[in-house]
Amino acid sequence: MAVPRIARVFGAVNIGSFRISALIAGRAENGDLMVLGSAHRAAQGVKRGYVVDMPAATYAVRDAIERAEKMANTSVSGVWVGCSGAGLASRIAHVENEIGGRRIEADDIQSLLIGAREVIQPEGRMVLHASPAHYTLDGAHGVTNPKGLHAERLGVDIHVMLADGAPVRNLTESVQNAHLDVEAVVASPMATALACLSQEERELGVALVEFGGEVTTVSVHIAGMLLELRTIPMGSGDITDAIAGALGIRRFQAERLKCVNGSAIASPADHREMIPVHGPGEEFTGQLARHADEKNRIPRAELISIITAQLSTLMDEISKVLKQMGFSGVKGAQVVFTGGGAELAGLADFAQGALGRPVRIGRPTNGLLKGLPEAHATPGFSTLAGLALYASSDPQDIRTIGPSRGGRGAGAGLGVLTRFFHAMRDYF
Repeated sequence: MAVPRIARVFGAVNIGSFRISALIAGRAENGDLMVLGSAHRAAQGVKRGYVVDMPAATYAVRDAIERAEKMANTSVSGVWVGCSGAGLASRIAHVENEIGGRRIEADDIQSLLIGAREVIQPEGRMVLHASPAHYTLDGAHGVTNPKGLHAERLGVDIHVMLADGAPVRNLTESVQNAHLDVEAVVASPMATALACLSQEERELGVALVEFGGEVTTVSVHIAGMLLELRTIPMGSGDITDAIAGALGIRRFQAERLKCVNGSAIASPADHREMIPVHGPGEEFTGQLARHADEKNRIPRAELISIITAQLSTLMDEISKVLKQMGFSGVKGAQVVFTGGGAELAGLADFAQGALGRPVRIGRPTNGLLKGLPEAHATPGFSTLAGLALYASSDPQDIRTIGPSRGGRGAGAGLGVLTRFFHAMRDYF
C-alpha cells in the first residue's frame, strides 16, 4: 500500500511542569493527519506552568524537538506551543449586525468579524486567541456558516482567551532560544478539548479537568465553546511529595510507588499486601521507610491512604471551582479527567464518588490523529495531540481579518455592538 504524500507539516511542543513533549505531524494529500514523530523528556526550568529557569527550559525544549525530528526524519522551523499557566482566562463576546432580512453575503460576515474587534477588552492582558465560535441568526444559536441564509440580525460569539503577558513572553522566549519560531501560544484547555472531547460533549456541556504534574486546570465547555476556566495550583506531583514526606523516602521512590502500586480505590486485601519501597536493582542503604518492615516493605493500604487523602483535597477544590462556574444541574453532568495525573488507577471511580457526577478518563482519539504511538496515546499526552489538531484546523483569528478600521463607516451596516462577557447566563 502506497504511503500518502505529506502536503504540510506541523510542529507542536507542550511545556509542562513534569515533562516537555514534542510532536511532528503531517497533513496527507488525502486529508489524513498523521504523526511523523513524537518524543518527550523530563521537564527542566518549569514550575507550576511558569518558566523559572530560561536556559534549562530552552535546553529541554530543544532536546525534545530534536528527538521528535529524528524519529520523523524531518525538521520543523516553527511550532505551536501549549500553555497551562500564565493566569489563563476565557471570555465570550457577542456582536450583532442588522441585515434587514436579505441574504447574507461574505462581505457581511467579514464586516461583522472586523467590527467584533472593537469589543475585545484585554484590560492590560495579552490576547492569545480571538476566534469566532459560532454565529447566530435572529438570536438562534449554533450556526456554523451563515453565508447564503436570510436574517434580520446576524450575530457571532467571539471566544477570547486572555493571559498574563510576562509568563507568555518567557514561554515564547524559551522556545525561540531553541532556534524555533513560535507559530502561536495555545491555551492547553482549547487544545486538549480537541483531542479527548467529542463534539456532542462540547455541545451538551462538559467539564474538562486537566490533572497535570503541578497544575490542575478546570474548564467548562458548552454550546461548542470554552466558556470559563480556573487553575488550581495542585497536581499529581503533590501526591508524590506527600508519599515521600509521609514515608521518609526519596522522591523518585515515591513516584515509582505511586505509578506502580498506587490506586485511588482501596480494597480489603491492601492491608495484607506488602510492597517494597526499593525498586529492582536499587541498592538498599539500610535506612527503612516509616511503617516499613525489616525488608523495607510497607502495607499497600498505607500508600493508598496517603494518595486518597491528597485526592480528597483536590476534589474539594475542583468541586468548589465547578460551583463558582455554575456547572450544575442538567448542564453540569459529565466530567472528563485527562493529563498525566489521570493515569492513576481507579481515579474515575474516586472522582465520580467525590464529585457526584459521571466521570470518564479522556485520552487522544486515535481516529483524528493517525499513527500516534501507544506510549503517547495516553491522558498525559492529550494536550500534545490537541496542539497538532488545533494547528491543522487553520484556526481563524479576527485580529487578522481585513484592514484595520478606526471607526464605523456610514455604509458598513455594523449596527449595535453588544458585549456579553458572561455568556454563562445564556447557557445555564
